Amino acid sequence: MVKICCIGAGYVGGPTMAVIALKCPKIQVAVVDVSISRITAWNSDQIPIYEPGLDEVVKQCRGKNLFFSTDVEKHVSEADIIFVSVNTPTKTRGLGAGKAPDLTYWESAARMIANVSTSNKIVVEKSTVPVKTAEAVERILTFNNSNISYQILSNPEFLAEGTAIQDLLNPDRVLIGGRETPDGQKAVQALKDVYSHWVPEDRIITTNLWSAELSKLAANAFLAQRISSVNAMSALCEATGADVSQVSNAVGKDTRIGPKFLNASVGFGGSCFQKDILNLVYICECNGLTEVAKYWEQVIKVNDYQKNRFVNRVVSSMFNTVSGKKIAILGYAFKKDTGDTRETPAIDVCKGLLGDKAWLSIYDPQVTEDQIKKDLSMNKFDWDHPVHLQHSNPAAVNQVSIVGEAYEATKDAHGICILTEWDEFKTLDFQKIFDNMKKPAFVFDGRNIVNVKKLREIGFIVYSIGKPLDPWLKDACSGKR
Repeated sequence: MVKICCIGAGYVGGPTMAVIALKCPKIQVAVVDVSISRITAWNSDQIPIYEPGLDEVVKQCRGKNLFFSTDVEKHVSEADIIFVSVNTPTKTRGLGAGKAPDLTYWESAARMIANVSTSNKIVVEKSTVPVKTAEAVERILTFNNSNISYQILSNPEFLAEGTAIQDLLNPDRVLIGGRETPDGQKAVQALKDVYSHWVPEDRIITTNLWSAELSKLAANAFLAQRISSVNAMSALCEATGADVSQVSNAVGKDTRIGPKFLNASVGFGGSCFQKDILNLVYICECNGLTEVAKYWEQVIKVNDYQKNRFVNRVVSSMFNTVSGKKIAILGYAFKKDTGDTRETPAIDVCKGLLGDKAWLSIYDPQVTEDQIKKDLSMNKFDWDHPVHLQHSNPAAVNQVSIVGEAYEATKDAHGICILTEWDEFKTLDFQKIFDNMKKPAFVFDGRNIVNVKKLREIGFIVYSIGKPLDPWLKDACSGKR
């Protein structure tokens, strides 16, 4: 029986291995992690990740050919194929701080693999890593255990949180990069054989190592670029009276462009987009490609601009201050159908409002109170580092309350900020909400999900990103109010 081990039981490792186990019943799959609490959760009735469909897959396979364990060395030693899916956080200090990825955990995993291996291994990069990481890993493995043959493959993930299981079951493509040597191509074929259990052959793409490593960064940069492009257009729409939804619909009808990722919003989030673009910027700078680096860095700057613009719109609309006012925050996760808050725009929006001394009442159907307060207490990039390296400021959340439903969050509020496009927010009783709010009652829709016309008829002053401005908001901008 082929044995697969995945180092890292996070958002990538857990779901990916669960689907491999589901589709390959004759392969034994072990997911290992040094975190006892995380592995305990994977072995419980309450798995540590909310992802539609994941719970059912895990419970169907767990204990049969899918195992979660803290015995890292045992499973690595026994495995034929080792996936490495560990954190590659952005460095917060030293060379490349703020842009370059920290490969400490990758290096540690490589050294451990070398120390415990007694048979030939295929080592698969599943984490997002810079170009040429495979070469460095190969050197560490070979220098520390020259008696073993190691083949390094790059197999980047292209999952979208909220649809990860469907993405795994029916992927657009599976990318496998390997050395262009007989042994390298043999390793590529071995991994291809795993995916061939359910993925059509024409969707399994093979490349050299460096192309595979760069393709993941490029894909995320292109997606983020589209979001920043439409968000930049949303600012122009507001200034001219155009409707960004109509503009993006017209643009998306062009088959050369297409409609996906053209929804204006408060900004993009998630663990990958910003981190991968910063990684790309750093690689460009290291290779002397200054203009290319500046081009991609602008995608991040527009995203930050959009979040700041949203906060400024809230404050300027509410008589230029939110000090002492209750603001309801509906949605905190970076997108619907996930509990993931990494780099969610809600963090910067909430911090911006707290900076003007607002009182926040936050509701999200999947994010815990502990997670929200932890996020708002931490410095940027600290979320991706171990707990002992995270700097927390508990006083930052003195004016934050976390509640269990939208109606509680909005009661007696001066304004509402919709920051995640959860479906339940589209069907709220806004008349009931309006009746229980302070007046004038404001709605700031950061996801363009409400019926603006209907809410204005109820009596709300509504701001929807990239839409023609409410007369009140026009006066606020001009100083006429």
